[in-house]
Amino acid sequence: MSYAGDLTPQQAWDLLESTPDAVLVDVRTVGEWQQIGVPDLSPLDDDREVVFTEWATAFGPNPRFLDQLAEAGLTPGDGRPVVFLCRSGNRSIGAAVDATAAGFGPSYNVLEGFEGDTDLSGARTVNGWRLRGLPSTTYTAGE
Repeated sequence: MSYAGDLTPQQAWDLLESTPDAVLVDVRTVGEWQQIGVPDLSPLDDDREVVFTEWATAFGPNPRFLDQLAEAGLTPGDGRPVVFLCRSGNRSIGAAVDATAAGFGPSYNVLEGFEGDTDLSGARTVNGWRLRGLPSTTYTAGE
């Protein structure tokens, strides 16, 4: 495996809760953050905030992705766990692979993502961070 591994949403929360230097990176698009909501780390009571950086944009891969991780305070080789989250747990695999290759991490992917898998009608009502009852909130520009 080219990244540290996959975590369920609950395992990701447990890692964030038990490891104060762990970082949660939401790699969805700005539109997803604004329309769907975002994970909320405020219940951890340690002033940690989610890092918001798109892994892919409407124009393709985000060429500044790794730079934006560094700008958010991550340092290659520092050993801080980095947990990547997207809509359904697919894009975040690519983010974890890229981050691992650049020396960030250990880097993890959150299975099911924020919204989870689709049901038979195409709605995202099956699983995921939000449906598993983990903390979430609305996105405020500039977060």
